[in-house]
Amino acid sequence: MLVAHRLAALAAAGLFSLGASAADLTVSAAASLTNAFKELAPQFEAAHPGTKVLLNFAASDALLAQIAKGAPVDVFASADQETMDKAEAQKLLAAGSRRNFVNNALVLITPVDGTAPVMALADLSKPEVKRVALGKPEGVPAGRYARGALEAAKLWPAVEPKAVYATNVRQALDYVARGEADAGFVYATDAAIQKDKVKVAATIPTETAISYPVAAIAGGPNTEAGRQFIAYLLSASGQAVLAKYGFQKP
Repeated sequence: MLVAHRLAALAAAGLFSLGASAADLTVSAAASLTNAFKELAPQFEAAHPGTKVLLNFAASDALLAQIAKGAPVDVFASADQETMDKAEAQKLLAAGSRRNFVNNALVLITPVDGTAPVMALADLSKPEVKRVALGKPEGVPAGRYARGALEAAKLWPAVEPKAVYATNVRQALDYVARGEADAGFVYATDAAIQKDKVKVAATIPTETAISYPVAAIAGGPNTEAGRQFIAYLLSASGQAVLAKYGFQKP
């Protein structure tokens, strides 16, 4: 009953959706993991009869905010180390459960039929490039990586006025896929699922490797099942699915 009340309160506040029960395994994952985790979940369920996986996708920072406010989450998978470090600092993680499970890469994309001359990072400063999509750096890891790359190249002052901010990396992908932006920053795995609508102009070096951590949440309704899900992500079967969607081994 307590879990139900917490869920109802969080749902009313717009922080979580109703539908979870104490018997379910709730996984909050970065938006870039959507396709891979949707395939992984039923495989995990088949290997663990009686377990129902509930998936919650958003920008990593938004997911952390939900967890910090008491959302009954069992597993948190972030698109960057910084967000998971914050979760650890807030003592939200089950001791010893944190693992790095995949790597990714940042890419610059354009619409397949786009006309703006974008082939490299420096091209974003050209006057023909009017709108550049990226996750809002304050809340989206891919946006932080993009801003960091632009700052390192001393291009941020020229690109910032053209920025079209997205609430997560998939929204940035959609802006470019629909032709609403001349270019955008997403992960290589995101670009791969929209090959018919976007093309990769360049792979963008980042100061640190784009490594995804996962951890069980302390006090989650199903901490043990959460640890089992993490083990599945690291297993040969789990890694095979992640590789299918373009993720690299950690």
